[in-house]
Amino acid sequence: MGGGAWATACGQVLADAGHNVVLWARSEAVVNDINENKKNSKFHPGVKLSSRISATTSAQVALDKKELVFFAVPAQSLRENLEAWQDFVSPTAVFVSLIKGIENSSKMRISEVLADVLKCSENRVAVVSGPNLAGEIIHRQPTATTIAAADEDVAADVANALATNYFRAFWTTDVIGTELAGAVKNIVAIANGIAVGLGLGENTQSALITRGLAEMTRLGVALGAKTETFLGLAGIGDLIATSQSPLSRNRTFGEALGQGKTIEEAQLKAHGTVEGAMSLAPLLAIAAKYDLDMPIAAQVLRVIRDGDDAHDVMAALLDQPITAENE
Repeated sequence: MGGGAWATACGQVLADAGHNVVLWARSEAVVNDINENKKNSKFHPGVKLSSRISATTSAQVALDKKELVFFAVPAQSLRENLEAWQDFVSPTAVFVSLIKGIENSSKMRISEVLADVLKCSENRVAVVSGPNLAGEIIHRQPTATTIAAADEDVAADVANALATNYFRAFWTTDVIGTELAGAVKNIVAIANGIAVGLGLGENTQSALITRGLAEMTRLGVALGAKTETFLGLAGIGDLIATSQSPLSRNRTFGEALGQGKTIEEAQLKAHGTVEGAMSLAPLLAIAAKYDLDMPIAAQVLRVIRDGDDAHDVMAALLDQPITAENE
């Protein structure tokens, strides 16, 4: 459910794994391009898609009798979409989130939103998170990812459904850790992009990524996640890819801010939804509830919400109390 870059890339993976895939998209131009030309030129120009992929603008047609449904729409519009789609879903379907964010209004993780609106057991919900840059996957460059579900059989089934010779999924039952890692790494990627935009080097970026990992781990463990999740593909793996790659929308957005561009200009440069910017406030609210400090997220919010100068924010990140590293 979604016709963007990641939805299309994941659809290609599923098609290469031997499945017939239906992509739902709002845009008739995208749907026609997929059906007539086997291309999604808007998001992946020049790439030929599998003949196993078809597309439709009808959610009812897309969801009819489907037992495995992937969601790849912006986090903040998911609930509204689900409310429109809920009457079309199979009562036994497994729902898989490709979305890396937190719902702003409710502060729910995406798996919680799915279970809440679709009135299904958490055992029927899985999430995907890892170093999954759509622009590389669509060209079948090797990568790996994490599939998380409360039911390990469901997690393993989804992992097997995505298995190809270039895309390898490993499963876990740590849904909380997998989702929080996917949400927080976007914020760290924005911070790292700001550093790049300011002309700062590898030392600064390495420090930001490492302290960002500590930040996401603290939050996750406080909410019941496993520490080892943050040391795996959903944690450090995705954090490195999203923070360092120019293909990352969050990193691109941050880089534009570091260069002095406005929020609107930075969003245009990112060419899509910047989930990290939307998830900042709810993640900080969750951290406050547990009396946790998230200095990187707090400083990024100063730039995005308050319009503070990026130079001042980067300086503030270093002006932290001197403590033992792992406190």
